[in-house]
Amino acid sequence: MNLPPDQALLGRLAVHFKLLSQDQLNTAIRTAGQAGAHRPLPDVLRELGLLTPKQIEWLFSAQQQYLAKQRAAGQGAAAELPVASPTSQRATAVAREAPSTEPAPRPATSSSLRPAAAAGALQRILARAVELRASDVHLHTGAPIQVRIHGKLLPLEGEDGSEQVEKILLEALTAEQRKHLDEHLDLDFAYSIPGLGRFRANVFRQQRGLDGVFRPIPPSPPTLAELGLPDSLARLTSYHQGLVLVTGPAGCGKSSTLAALVSLINEERPDHVLTVEDPIEYVHTSKRAVINQRQVVNQTASFASALRAALREDPDVIVIGELRDLETVSLAITAAETGHLVMATLHTNNTIRTVNRILDVFPPKQQPQIRAMVSESLRAIISQRLIPSVDGTRRVPALEILFVKPAISNLIREQKTFQIRSILQTARSEGMILLDDSLADLVKAGAISKEVARRQCEDPKRFG
Repeated sequence: MNLPPDQALLGRLAVHFKLLSQDQLNTAIRTAGQAGAHRPLPDVLRELGLLTPKQIEWLFSAQQQYLAKQRAAGQGAAAELPVASPTSQRATAVAREAPSTEPAPRPATSSSLRPAAAAGALQRILARAVELRASDVHLHTGAPIQVRIHGKLLPLEGEDGSEQVEKILLEALTAEQRKHLDEHLDLDFAYSIPGLGRFRANVFRQQRGLDGVFRPIPPSPPTLAELGLPDSLARLTSYHQGLVLVTGPAGCGKSSTLAALVSLINEERPDHVLTVEDPIEYVHTSKRAVINQRQVVNQTASFASALRAALREDPDVIVIGELRDLETVSLAITAAETGHLVMATLHTNNTIRTVNRILDVFPPKQQPQIRAMVSESLRAIISQRLIPSVDGTRRVPALEILFVKPAISNLIREQKTFQIRSILQTARSEGMILLDDSLADLVKAGAISKEVARRQCEDPKRFG
């Protein structure tokens, strides 16, 4: 896509001042031109979470100053950008810490944080968390800052920002996000720090004040191998119609598994993939597939409204960040029945509970019809947990995998879902596995302890 000269210069300045990498800029440019939309580059950079509104505002100011200097020197806007100098390095630091045309503020005292210091504090905290490979960062008013590493919540040494948490968090929000927080008392959003990465974030009110939880998102989608998942799951990407569910408790890696599957589709299929997320986590660059990602609130009012619109947007694959309510579940089943591959996550602990949860969402009068629809459209369920390893250095996945075949469809239709367990016990040759069998395999391999397996299993006697 050829950008207008002013937008092209803005992108070059963002790379010059190290607010973006060249790869990130190229991704944004491709996204701006997808499906002939030709959206303004600044809007795309903000939507992808690559730059904050303040950073974009700072870049506009820097662009105007640069153009003024070029005009004064008698040069065109297409002239080469100056080599980084102490002045441009200082500008880079200002843009990263607190995008503004004002000088960087003096160091804050412990009693109060100025906005730029708050932004710098959050960046420092998140940078340390990434360095420690933490899965989550907890900022709680009135409590020490903590990070979750290999499933354990630990204090972040050297950080005691409990009294300044509210200022730190509010500085990370746009005016629109602050308004949403004031109205709803909690907020999901994606937060990006150039050069460091993206973070899935939730900010919420509690009795002591404002709290926030940030989850680092790697810059590119993971592979199944990187997640420790079996190659057999790759067959899920070969379906062209039906419903595939990734389930498990919070923090078990559902989003990462879904992203790995989408990445495989992106590499192998010339399809239109539409994702609906809250917020967008992994950013996918279109390869063989055309991938459009929509974020709830920012680009669509709700999961349900996005799914209603999706049926008119010619998707081959629809990816739903979470099945949250009756309308979303109903639309997902309808889409799966009408020739789309629908992939989604759900907070359930095993395959049988997942099927029952989908059915129980509907009123009793509708359930016979829904049972028939689910029995025909459901293709597979992956139910996963992340289990601490014996040596405490990592977490390993334990899985329950169900590939739906005619016998399972009949059990769903005949209200005999409890019998699915016996099929899982005897169908390992077909790629299926029961959660307890997966845990037993991990214990046998010395990856996890019996005690940990006993806490996670369905039948504790098995690990007595």
